[in-house]
Amino acid sequence: MTLANLPKMVLSEADGWPDVLRIHPTVAQLFAFLVAPMSLIPPLMYAYAQLVHPGVVFALVEPPLRWQELTVVGITFFAIEVANVALMASYIQQLGGIADVHPDYPAAYTLAAIAPTPLWLSALCLFVPIVWFDALVVIAAWSCSVALIRNGVRPLFKVADAHKALQLANAITAAGVAVWIGMLLLFMMMLGILFGWR
Repeated sequence: MTLANLPKMVLSEADGWPDVLRIHPTVAQLFAFLVAPMSLIPPLMYAYAQLVHPGVVFALVEPPLRWQELTVVGITFFAIEVANVALMASYIQQLGGIADVHPDYPAAYTLAAIAPTPLWLSALCLFVPIVWFDALVVIAAWSCSVALIRNGVRPLFKVADAHKALQLANAITAAGVAVWIGMLLLFMMMLGILFGWR
């Protein structure tokens, strides 16, 4: 799978997904070439926004965060992101029963790794310090992630029944939203602890 295939995968379950099945990436390959690099984007862009546009997109921090503090925040956020992908893969396996399928961990991890790619890429919008624009980009990224889940369930898990595939996709999407909200809450708690130590 390449990022060039991503738009096709957002729009169809017949385009791009067969390439993923043909390549059949391992969990280690997905982690090394997709999850880890993509998970670096949000912490790096957060650091960029705090250093270059303080107080424009995110709340103004006084005194400004130092490099050491941004490094701690970035490493912790990165760890939370990669852990959440593994957590989602395990949860997707459990949800498989909704569609009478039992995906193995690599297949579940494949969907858990590919689905958040638009959200990771959406952090690049922080190069444009306009809150409404950034919000629109995040909303569009969420729409694309939902489409990736819906289009990925049938080819990856071999679900024949379209209705059951939709039910499974909806359950995975709901779980993904909950995990994303939980990740943001953890991030805010981490910032609160960091600010408390200053």
